[in-house]
Amino acid sequence: MGNWIINHGLSAFIVVVWMGINIFLFVYFYLFYDQGERFEYTRELLGSALAWARAPAAVLNFNCMLILLPVCRNLLSLLRGSFMCCGRTMRKQLDKNLTFHKLVAYMIALMTAVHTVAHLLNAEWYTNSRAGLYGPLAGNLSMLDDSSELNTTYLNPFRSNSTTPTIFVFTSIAGLTGVIITLALILMITSSMEVIRRSYFEVFWYTHHLFIIFFAGLVFHGAGRVVRGQVATNPPHNTSICEDQPENWGKIPECPFPQFAGGFPQTWMYVIGPMIIYLCERVLRFIRYMQPVTYRKIVIRPSKVLELQLVKPGFKMEVGQYVFLNCPAISQLEWHPFTLTSAPEEDFFSVHIRSVGDWTDTLIKMVQNLPEGGQGPKMGVDGPFGTASEDVFEYEVSMLVGAGIGVTPFASILKSIWYKFKDSDPSLQTKRIYFYWLCRETNAFEWFADLLQVLEREMEERGMRDFLTYKLYLTGWDQSHADHAMVHFDKDTDIITGLRQKTQYGRPNWDREFDQVRQENPSSVVGTFLCGPQALAKDLGKRCVKYSDVDPRGTKFYFNKENF
Repeated sequence: MGNWIINHGLSAFIVVVWMGINIFLFVYFYLFYDQGERFEYTRELLGSALAWARAPAAVLNFNCMLILLPVCRNLLSLLRGSFMCCGRTMRKQLDKNLTFHKLVAYMIALMTAVHTVAHLLNAEWYTNSRAGLYGPLAGNLSMLDDSSELNTTYLNPFRSNSTTPTIFVFTSIAGLTGVIITLALILMITSSMEVIRRSYFEVFWYTHHLFIIFFAGLVFHGAGRVVRGQVATNPPHNTSICEDQPENWGKIPECPFPQFAGGFPQTWMYVIGPMIIYLCERVLRFIRYMQPVTYRKIVIRPSKVLELQLVKPGFKMEVGQYVFLNCPAISQLEWHPFTLTSAPEEDFFSVHIRSVGDWTDTLIKMVQNLPEGGQGPKMGVDGPFGTASEDVFEYEVSMLVGAGIGVTPFASILKSIWYKFKDSDPSLQTKRIYFYWLCRETNAFEWFADLLQVLEREMEERGMRDFLTYKLYLTGWDQSHADHAMVHFDKDTDIITGLRQKTQYGRPNWDREFDQVRQENPSSVVGTFLCGPQALAKDLGKRCVKYSDVDPRGTKFYFNKENF
């Protein structure tokens, strides 16, 4: 438990607080509408469905206020800079922004389902109340609008016996906006499934922008004021006396006709702030899009990997950061995240783009068809934005784990290390780095094997061979690969990469690796950084918990994962 608290304690605390607020809002407003005197007559028409509709609405307001904030990346980068004076545990929470975004979305989906079902029941019961199926009190309450001077104080929004629930849903403000925002939400959630997002990113991208319609409908949804409560009259209407004698309403002083009014719409007050912040994010993106970007170099790497070296005036970055790229020649609206592979010390910034979808395929084909020395297509750049890898130099010891193209943030880190050693930078506090790279095919290792060779030589010349320990794993091979490796086993350098460190076949034994790191670095704080699949993240997260020592004098592992 102590080890788990080291890595996940604060995250769990934040989730517990968030869940506690949700539970409090639900219970508070459920009791408010289920027991409140103001809604006693409303409950005569709707029963418990009133509270079951209004309690989720309160939870929805709270979560719709939160849903946009985790994707305001400039805000997160600003907070990350502000938290530099705080502990790294606090900054780590910002790297889980998309996890929290999904968590909030699940809560919105659940509360929307409850809210929708309850209001569908309400619509049916409004109809039955007007038809007199629930007794004389409900019937009288539903007919209060028969007197012209009381026309604005009605309780039942179904104004005619011919109004059916279906007609009301598609003709009222509340009903129509409810249908629109529910359909938008369904499309956004279904298109966010992992299989669709991975294989059909464009579907995910465009349907997710239905959030504009969702929030617009949300703001106007409460304007219909369908749920109405009793308001004060002079003389006052005493429900305890008058509810049993509706035939005497307006005839005796103690029982004037009750008057009702809808609640003031409140959703806009919850979402207006986040909407303004997000709008500022988009304006800033447009400004950055208009800034000129020039190509310094274009390289087609093996395994259909495109390297773009770009130059943009005023562009400043840190290790491990990422940018969003937009190519108007492919799509005016699509922006895709890519990790920066250059170092802050370089006078350009670079990205490595692997062919994994229509957008990247089209871009690579466009570049391949360029004439010799030709400039690439116009490119818009938004960023850079902070990630977990920014904190790599905050740890005494760092374990860097990259899977396939997930090695890109660590290319930036390793390059920066080389520059720091070259310039004898005294600010480098890191004592040791362990680097693991897992690839399915041999060509991928060529992306920056030359960088590893330079670092290998640099560390040896400085007598710091133990500073960088790297291990390369080939996870996909055939028998010919194995036979070739066996024949050249006695060579000083690896047959695949040309490095002194031999490529290993298969996957790492993480228990052995973590145990080795712990033994070689007693009393150290080890930052474990991953850019790779979720399955590997779960595996490494468990190892960080398992091998962390609760004793303050022992070795501690902190897990960090890249999220885009």
